[in-house]
Amino acid sequence: MGNASDTSLFVSNISEEYDLVMGTLYSIFCVLSLLGNGILLLVAYRKRSSLKPAEFFVINLSISDLGMTLSLFPLAIPSAFSHRWLFGQVACQLYAMCGVLFGLCSLINLTALSSVCCLKVCFPNYGNKFSSSHACLLLAGVWCYSAVFAVGPLADWGRYGPEPYGTACCIDWHAPNHEVSALLYIICLFMFCYAVPCTIIFLSYTFILMTVRGSRQAVKQHKSPQTKTANAHALIVKLSVAVCIGFLSAWSPYAVVAMWAAFSNATLVPPVAFALAAMFSKSSTIYNPLVYLLCKPNFRKCLYRDTSTIRQRICRGSPRPQQKDSLRESSMRNKDTSISNGQPEGRGACVHCAEDAAQRHVTTPQRTASMLTGSTYSEATVSQLSANLQADFL
Repeated sequence: MGNASDTSLFVSNISEEYDLVMGTLYSIFCVLSLLGNGILLLVAYRKRSSLKPAEFFVINLSISDLGMTLSLFPLAIPSAFSHRWLFGQVACQLYAMCGVLFGLCSLINLTALSSVCCLKVCFPNYGNKFSSSHACLLLAGVWCYSAVFAVGPLADWGRYGPEPYGTACCIDWHAPNHEVSALLYIICLFMFCYAVPCTIIFLSYTFILMTVRGSRQAVKQHKSPQTKTANAHALIVKLSVAVCIGFLSAWSPYAVVAMWAAFSNATLVPPVAFALAAMFSKSSTIYNPLVYLLCKPNFRKCLYRDTSTIRQRICRGSPRPQQKDSLRESSMRNKDTSISNGQPEGRGACVHCAEDAAQRHVTTPQRTASMLTGSTYSEATVSQLSANLQADFL
């Protein structure tokens, strides 16, 4: 009976039409995330020598999004199309752990990024001292912080299990109704992995907005050499705000539904609500590359340069119009040079052929004779004389 009950948990509790829609959307999200985050990491690698410390968090966010894409979508897509979870209990535990790890890493990463932006804009004396080594240490702390809450359910602090809609796995939202440790885990997860990070993000960008408004008039009146750096920081802040809004918009529906299930009767929450919230949360993997590749000038220029290089390599076999014009001009110059030397050059002529032609046109010296006709002398070559005159002359 235990095996039968476990098997029944992995059967979809929504209609096949909803599963088909989920599988299709997950496939689209997977392709877009692989392309977007892969290109973003490639561009970051190409410009690695000029990366700013704040951009390290953008790269880390792309890594966590790519990790979620590679660990979740290959299991979620076939399960959605099959109308049931296909991969068993152990894979369910690992799937849920990866979802929590990479999801929390993305949120804590955005929290750290907002704090760094606030430090640079509001407290530039300290923000200018923030280096790449500081960024790496902070990123290591982001991963360790996320790992604590991701590994907790595997150590019996909380529990992982099937989603209420049946074709994926996450935190068991029914467990807090009858387990104190699971309820404590959900409370800590909500407080330290959602409420506190969202509050830090909101306060950071509020302070940034107040600082920018207060110094805008001073910047207009006094142009300083640091204006370019300030503009770069302002751009990073704007893009960070855009990514945070997209990420929180994607994950907030799932947080609301999860808290509804955890702190009330979980059986009252419709499985379709969890399915829709899960679709929104998984769309968060495409926001970061979309914002930075389309809106950040140096990333966009580097991407355009790389794509132009690839396009030239692909089209290397067919000469471009400029190459054709240059070849035509060079052939005309060669033709003019050969005519000026008195040796017209045909198509495909080579140096040895030209030398042979020149040797053929060299004439041997001719012997001449002076003839007295009356009282005048005339000169002619021996070959022009008649046979009798030649004999007399010789």
